[in-house]
Amino acid sequence: MTMDLAPEYDEEARLSAQAVLAQQVRELMDAVVLTDVPEDEMTAVTAELVALTERLKAARRDRPPVPELTRNGFRHLGNAVTGACNPHALPLVIERDPEGGSRADLEFRPTHEGPPDSVHGGVSAMILDHLLGDAVAAAGRAGMTGTLSIRYRRRVPYGQPVVGRAAATRAEGRKTWVDGTISLPDGTVLVEATGLFITPTPWVNAIPE
Repeated sequence: MTMDLAPEYDEEARLSAQAVLAQQVRELMDAVVLTDVPEDEMTAVTAELVALTERLKAARRDRPPVPELTRNGFRHLGNAVTGACNPHALPLVIERDPEGGSRADLEFRPTHEGPPDSVHGGVSAMILDHLLGDAVAAAGRAGMTGTLSIRYRRRVPYGQPVVGRAAATRAEGRKTWVDGTISLPDGTVLVEATGLFITPTPWVNAIPE
């Protein structure tokens, strides 16, 4: 007996192509923000983009790619923070910190600007919210954001490497507290975050005794 695995591999190839497309769109978004070409060139590019957009709309899903468990673990290609197929995402690539918790090397883009030459505070908060949530999972817990407190200590630059870190500090019943930071590579803290994550009642059985 043999099994035809072609559809699975075709789907993976299609998702890989979509991830490449998403990365190109990120570069396009940065180019749009920074462009200084003449008006007629912008108009011509816009017309091309309209045509390309219509081609992509020829076949559409009802929603972005759904979260799934794969051979390599959990992935959510449509996620606004980590999704390789979502042009809005950095995408954030999280690693488990050998000292505990979660870690990510970051480099924000011009499209993330808030104050001049700085990352918008809401973007920093979104990244930290996701990183804190991952730290909850790294601690063997399960939860969704209940509260998130942010302290902005210094401006966050874009186009330069920074580091995100988060770790669970304590847990009680359905509650898990987490701290996190965005820092320069030398350890200078730019943004601090504290979060309280709540395990939804249907997930309670997932909490280890």
